[in-house]
Parts: sequence; structure tokens; C-alpha cells
Amino acid sequence: MTKLVSFSTLILALGFIITFSSCNPKVATQAPGSVTKQLFGKVPGSKDVDLFTLINHSGITMKVATYGGRITSLLVPDKAGKVDDIVLGFDSLSGYLAENPFFGAVVGRYGNRIAKGKFEIDGTKYTLATNNGVNHLHGGVKGFDKVVWDATDFKTESAVGVKLHYLSHDGEEGYPGNLNITVTYTLSDDNQLTFDYSATTDKTTPINLTQHSYFNLAGNGDNKAHELMISASKYTPVDSTLIPTGELRDVTGSPFDFTTAKPIGKDLIATGGNPIGYDHNFVLNTKGIKDLAVRVVEPTSGRIMEVYTDQPGVQFYSGNFLDGTITGKSGHVYKQYAAFCLETQHFPDSPNQPAFPSTILKPGETYHTTSVYKFTAK
Repeated sequence: MTKLVSFSTLILALGFIITFSSCNPKVATQAPGSVTKQLFGKVPGSKDVDLFTLINHSGITMKVATYGGRITSLLVPDKAGKVDDIVLGFDSLSGYLAENPFFGAVVGRYGNRIAKGKFEIDGTKYTLATNNGVNHLHGGVKGFDKVVWDATDFKTESAVGVKLHYLSHDGEEGYPGNLNITVTYTLSDDNQLTFDYSATTDKTTPINLTQHSYFNLAGNGDNKAHELMISASKYTPVDSTLIPTGELRDVTGSPFDFTTAKPIGKDLIATGGNPIGYDHNFVLNTKGIKDLAVRVVEPTSGRIMEVYTDQPGVQFYSGNFLDGTITGKSGHVYKQYAAFCLETQHFPDSPNQPAFPSTILKPGETYHTTSVYKFTAK
């Protein structure tokens, strides 16, 4: 005999399913190969912030907020198929509006540091905010991590994505020129996450865009057991304020030698610094997007992240400044070394270092760079 269920009972059951799914970040409520958009919140004095959820056909789910172009969640399966969120962040917009270390954001107009917030172009001197001690960091007081980007989603036969757009006006944060920027995130079915950046300007300006996600391939704990390989025979040593000295130093025999994979924690103490750890630009040996620049393996989960880029450098940051004062998603307290960053980039302070690859963009030129992060597990 078929048992009839009342309409009200069905509504109650459906309500429970929807509520349970929305509270559990590991439960997908949409079909693979799709993109959905929902309201994430509001920024005072600005427009609404949207949150896009992208799901590919291979088990990866990514969430992107238009506030700062931030990747707020990246759910990736391990070698047993267990899914974990491998990026640091917050459950709601309020966490991102508070002071935080650029979790998941697009940073610019100049990613990394500019010494004393000053540079000169064609005889004109420019002064920027000094928001990192005596230096300028990641675009200033209100860099690209703190603006609401325009966004449109897209789908192809083998990928889903979000295209972000922002117009940075002449004089914003002290930088010259109206800079017209597009950043595209593409998540493919072969588990490649591509960051594509392009920009034009009407005045000569420095530009160095990058993505500032904090990764922990185990999903939680510290990063010390992650095995890291960086294809870089040189790095740029820094002074006490983390500005490059101008030297390109050989990594051989130093804690900065990752040419052969080793655990992040192996030589951590030997780096010195205050606090101790890595926050250095590595000069890549690679010649283009097809060459493997970085490989990270988390032994327990079996997750592997490979980085490919056309940029000359990558900033490896080992989470030194995380100190347990930030509580993130699902109540996780982010202690020192809770995650690492791999910021593909030009070198820090390049506008003041003529020997470094140029970061200057002129009118009539197009800034364009691409980086790919590939995820596997075995």
C-alpha cells in the first residue's frame, strides 16, 4: 500500500533539506558544470556583494565574492575522495570587512611591497600610503582587495568561471592613470584553476597584480609537512623591512633551496626573520606558462597543487604573521603557519630597482599575465 504524505509534511521536509545544505559548506546544492549567484552582503557606501558558486564535473567547488575578487572557499577531494576546504577565509562578509591578511583576494595596483611608498616615473615623483611599517603593501589602504568588482559568470563545454572588472581611477591610492582591469577565474573539468589578468592605462603606471589565497592542502593544521618544490635557483634577499636589497642570491646550501622538494618546516627556523619564516620572492627558472614553477604535496591527504605561470617570480609566504587572533570558517583559529601563499608576480619594489624586470605599463600597451593552479590527488 502506498502511504500518502501531506503537502505540509513535504514542505517541512524540504525546508529541512535546504537549511541543512546551506549550513554545510561541503554539501553541493547545484549541478556539476554550473555557476550560481547569491547575495553575500552589503558594503557600507558601496554596492551589493555577490557570491558566485562554481562547480566543475570533477568534484571541485569554488566560491568567489565580488568584494576583493576573493576566493572564499575551494573544496577539493583528497586521494580517498574526501572533500575539504583548502583555503583560509570566513563564513560571512563581515569577516572580510574586518582587518584580515588579504585572504583570497586580488591584490593591486601593485602586489607586494614598494619601499617607503615612493617611486618616480619620467621625472615625476609619486607618494603612496605606507600601510606596512615604512613601506607600501598590496595597493595601499584601500587596494583592490577592498573594492567591489563588477562580475559576470560564464560556462563552456569543459569549464565554469567568473570575469571580474574594475576601473581604478587616476590618483587612487596615489597611483597615476585610469587603470581598466579585467581578472578572469576559470575552473576547468581537469581541475585547473586559471587566473588571467589584463589591464590598460591612460597614464604610465606600475602594475603587479596577483592572487592572495592562503592554502592548506590538508584542510587544517599547520603547513610544515607540506612538501614544496620551487623551480628557482635564485631568490631576492630582503632587508629588515622586507624590501629586496637588489641582489639575486643563489639558493644553494641555504634554507631557500626548494629546487628539490622538501617539507616547508624543514629549514623554517634557519630562515631567521621576525617572525621566523618565509616571505620571499623566488626568481623562477621557468620560461613560460607550460613550465612547472611550483609543486606542493600534502602527504597525508595526497593532494597535490602545481603552479604554472608566465611571471618571473613567485612570493612564497609561510603564514608567519598569523598569530591565532583570527577565527575563520567553521570556528577554525588561524595560528602561525596555518597556511601558505604562492603569489605569482613580478619582483617586490621593482619601480625602484632598475635591474629588476619592469612593471611599468604605458598608454597603448596591454598588461596581460596568466597563472594556472592545477589540483590532483594520489
